[in-house]
Amino acid sequence: MSIRKAGGDWEPMLLGIEPRNCRVCDKGLYRNKTLFRGGWSRCTVCDRFVHYSCLACGKITFLKMRPRVCKVCKAEQEKPAKEPAKQAVGL
Repeated sequence: MSIRKAGGDWEPMLLGIEPRNCRVCDKGLYRNKTLFRGGWSRCTVCDRFVHYSCLACGKITFLKMRPRVCKVCKAEQEKPAKEPAKQAVGL
């Protein structure tokens, strides 16, 4: 028996390729678009891929925050810290 014949049909074994989108700007993460424009990186908080330009800035604006955090997660981290201060002033 041939290995090719034992393999069966290939079509059911093929998985559909799902394109990944950036969480911040909701644009596609494709190598042909992002390879020479900074690429992409994984956010350490939400564990999703985002464009390098969509990562939160560090102390120096052209350098990115370490560990890598996207702008959405950074805003979520800062929001709870600011809300209790407003409530304390109102009391």
